[in-house]
Amino acid sequence: MFTGIVETLGTILAVEPQGQAKRFIIQAPFEVYQGQSIAHDGVCLTVTKVFPEQNAYEVTAVKETLQRTTLKYWEKGYRVNLERSLQPNSRLDGHLVQGHVDTTLVLLKKERQGEQWQLTFSLPSQYAPLVIEKGSIAINGVSLTIATLEEKSFSVVIVPYTAKHTNLLFLEVGSEANVEFDVIAKYLWRFKKFLLPLS
Repeated sequence: MFTGIVETLGTILAVEPQGQAKRFIIQAPFEVYQGQSIAHDGVCLTVTKVFPEQNAYEVTAVKETLQRTTLKYWEKGYRVNLERSLQPNSRLDGHLVQGHVDTTLVLLKKERQGEQWQLTFSLPSQYAPLVIEKGSIAINGVSLTIATLEEKSFSVVIVPYTAKHTNLLFLEVGSEANVEFDVIAKYLWRFKKFLLPLS
């Protein structure tokens, strides 16, 4: 479990195909250990090997993860949002994020508003019930508040701190971002869709 508060940016040192999976070597400025769960652009991956001399570690993304997320596009040099898992005594500064990306959405618009940026993303109809104005959403692993909501799109505002400490402003119009919808919204939607008619 994570909070959507990105700790740092890591750098992809190597990408190696392994059948239908991919192995990534990632350099990070914090200490990691084998078996640790870390969110990478919102995707929870397990550290399988550590390279202390390079301040780096290894993770593997399987076919399902590659199909559902932007990890299939990662190349050497890519800068990735990193967050280590939530500890029981930690403050929940963002919102509850599982690290299980639901889909990718396309960036439709990128507008500077003074010191802030407004990013507008596509919203396919099947995901519309999971989004509410002023609700929470995780984009590339970053906990954000939905600022505006339209029928086929929504926008979020990126404040200077988030702009400096994440890769969100690296996104270009037309590119995809990993999205995890609020887990409470997903359970409520499923309850309404499948369970209420039985009562």
